[in-house]
Amino acid sequence: MKHRDLSRRQVLGLVGAVGLLAAAPNVSAEPLEYPLYRARGTHRELGRQHGEQAAERIQAFMENLAAHGHYSRPQLHERALAFQPLFEKYCPHLLDEIQGLAEGARIPLAEGLAVNIRGPLHLAEAAGCTSFVIGKKGTSDGQMLAGKNADMDPEIPPLGYVLHLKPVNKPEVLMWTFGGMIGYHGMNSVGVAEFDNALLGGGPAGRMGLPTYPMKRLMLECDHVDQIVRLYQTVPVAANCNYVVCDGHGNLADLETTTQGVNVLRDDGHGFLAHANHYLSHEYIGTYAHFPAAWKDSFDRQRRMESLIQGHFGSLGWEDMQGYLSDHRGYPTSVCRHDGSSFTVASIISEPAERRMHVSFGNPCYNRFVTYSI
Repeated sequence: MKHRDLSRRQVLGLVGAVGLLAAAPNVSAEPLEYPLYRARGTHRELGRQHGEQAAERIQAFMENLAAHGHYSRPQLHERALAFQPLFEKYCPHLLDEIQGLAEGARIPLAEGLAVNIRGPLHLAEAAGCTSFVIGKKGTSDGQMLAGKNADMDPEIPPLGYVLHLKPVNKPEVLMWTFGGMIGYHGMNSVGVAEFDNALLGGGPAGRMGLPTYPMKRLMLECDHVDQIVRLYQTVPVAANCNYVVCDGHGNLADLETTTQGVNVLRDDGHGFLAHANHYLSHEYIGTYAHFPAAWKDSFDRQRRMESLIQGHFGSLGWEDMQGYLSDHRGYPTSVCRHDGSSFTVASIISEPAERRMHVSFGNPCYNRFVTYSI
């Protein structure tokens, strides 16, 4: 699959068009798709190749970060470099990759760090999202499925792409990401998949720790769910986040990771897990009463996804999940979200055993899924 990258003017110009597409379901429009970038080699080489291909998107994302946070570039650099010791301690190989990213995109190291910190810089709005993982007993071919709808602001799609990495002596990685982030939603070549959700409405406060994006990448270097759990038991994180995860051994789990530790939720024999944006673990269930009114739809999306999966459990395929992720019950704050401030910027379905991932550009109700493979 070959793609011509967009110029920065084209990247920024797409924002308005994407906003119009998000306004209503079943809009007739020319299909869009995310470009595919590939990189291989050492971590420095991975970063350099990534940065060269995504340079315009990375630079546009930096402008987005600075504008949203009302920061000058020197202020942004200072905040980002404060996290460098954490990268040096917990993932020095990823810091080397970010150095390569900066070289490839021709930006300072501080800006390569900034795009891989994002949330803890307090420059990003809260995002929604509905995720799922389905065990072998729930699917028609006996293989696991995992994925999500990524709900964010309409400035994100023009910055996005699918990234295929072939690191030396580590699993290959296939992920949807944007703006230079080296870890985001995706899967690896040994059957691990991870998809996240923002956790809102209570829980421990943020702190200095490793941001979610390098953590996501570290998860995709694992080959077992238990390794992922140990990762969150040993590395301090900057913010609370939820993940549905699975591995090539047939294990699935939901991890509500917080700045005070990780709560592991199991499927209790149901054969699947779904998660929206509120806590499900007993430790934080009392925070429901304090859940922000603007995100009350999280409970509806949670129940709706669980109901859809249960309705055809045992015969599910990725095409079924395509329909479920396009669901409009509760529109515009439905599973397929069309809310003006936060809409579905990408819909992602992974088939880890088949080493492939299906991704739609924006809302899946009107845009086709494109298949990307390892």
